[in-house]
Amino acid sequence: MFLSAALLVGAVLLIVIFSLNQRSKNLPPGPRPLPIFGNLLDLNLNDPVPEMERLAKLYGNVFTFYIGFRPVVVLNGLQAVKEALVNKASDFSGRPLNSLAKNSAHPEAHAPGVILADYNFSWKEQRRFGLMSLRNFGLGKQSMEERINDEIQYIVAVLEKNIGKPMNPRLLFHKAASNIICQVLFAKHFDYEDQFLDFFANFFHETSKIINGPKSIIYDFIPPARKMPVIFRRIFHLFKRSCDQYSEIVAESRKNRVPGQPRHFMDCYLDELDKRGDDSSSFNDDQLIAYLLDLHFAGTDTTANTVLFAILYLMTYPEVQERFHQELDRVIDEKGQIKFEDRHQMPYVQAVLHESQRMASTVPLSVFHCTTKDTEVLGYSIPEGTTVIPNLTSVLMDKDHWKFPHEFNPENFLNDKGEFVKPDAFVPFSVGPRTCLGEGLARMELFLIIVTLLQRFKFSWPEKAGKPDLTPVYGVTQTPKPYSMTVQLR
Repeated sequence: MFLSAALLVGAVLLIVIFSLNQRSKNLPPGPRPLPIFGNLLDLNLNDPVPEMERLAKLYGNVFTFYIGFRPVVVLNGLQAVKEALVNKASDFSGRPLNSLAKNSAHPEAHAPGVILADYNFSWKEQRRFGLMSLRNFGLGKQSMEERINDEIQYIVAVLEKNIGKPMNPRLLFHKAASNIICQVLFAKHFDYEDQFLDFFANFFHETSKIINGPKSIIYDFIPPARKMPVIFRRIFHLFKRSCDQYSEIVAESRKNRVPGQPRHFMDCYLDELDKRGDDSSSFNDDQLIAYLLDLHFAGTDTTANTVLFAILYLMTYPEVQERFHQELDRVIDEKGQIKFEDRHQMPYVQAVLHESQRMASTVPLSVFHCTTKDTEVLGYSIPEGTTVIPNLTSVLMDKDHWKFPHEFNPENFLNDKGEFVKPDAFVPFSVGPRTCLGEGLARMELFLIIVTLLQRFKFSWPEKAGKPDLTPVYGVTQTPKPYSMTVQLR
């Protein structure tokens, strides 16, 4: 009996070993996986980006590694990323099923939101509605610029109270970015001490470190782990609290709205529900909650973290900040109101802001994609249902497209005449159909916030704080390591 069991176990292990070592025909090359674990033990799940770079040097810009029994294909460099996400967009625009991010953020199967929704008619319908509604409520228009400038005055007020004193700016910029997108979603402005802003600033910061982190990788690729809920209790609890708060806002809006006269994105969605009735479409109450979460998260975390990185770089390179100030003073009168269109007269300022985005690589591995059918990329075969990771950091630091790929240098965006240029490899918002919905808003926010603050203030590294550490903290959105800054009036 014991011998038979041992033989059975041995046979199973041999099959596993054989199956792992027999890659699908023409699957991209990669490190040899171990039985059961695949390449899990080789990866630093707390920050896999350096390992991605190492593997690309060994196996090329398209390679495969295994987590458990499942292959994951990584795309590195501009050519591979554009070939997949642009030239073969419909093949590579799916989302992995049963991911921790999807199941915790949107536990209802019929309410996948828009960021994590699979590539199908419902997703296209929701995204089209989102783009139209966001434009109607000011994205890219002067009205949005006015809302951003109004919020900047709250930032200025906080900074003026802290002149000459070291302060940690993380919560300040997260709350400001959150308030700006809340104006679009709910037409609400929250006090900086409000519980709502406090909760969501910390919620987005914490969950961005869990999604794509070790817990998420284990959940996504090792199904038996999902039966151990204690490991994932925290993230499910946080998402549940966030959805409860959105539900309260939706209920309040339902009581006060005038159908056909939308005040914000939420009203616009409720009008769409009224128009459709019970037509079994992808539009429903749960999807509205999921949509609000997606837009609020995306509109807060990436923008706030990019602003934090930009200020960190300006303090680390005071000569860059000084040149930034000089160009700003030439273009904008001392008391003049900065406008988004002023960017066209500020090549160096634009170069600094774009270089900050490039080096920050705020969403380093994008949001994981999935193939929707058997397909190919750069001559390799990728089976349907394969998880695909576009390594955006590899594009933003591609040595074939940047003069100074691994160092902060605004000259990456200036030509020999000092004119601003934007290389094709500038892809912080990704490319293809899955590109960020709020790209226009984020660009406007970054310019207006940084330029307005630099018009009034000088930022410097506190004397007793040691040397700045530019190493990012990995997550689905990267953040700078916590730092303090000293603010002085100019």
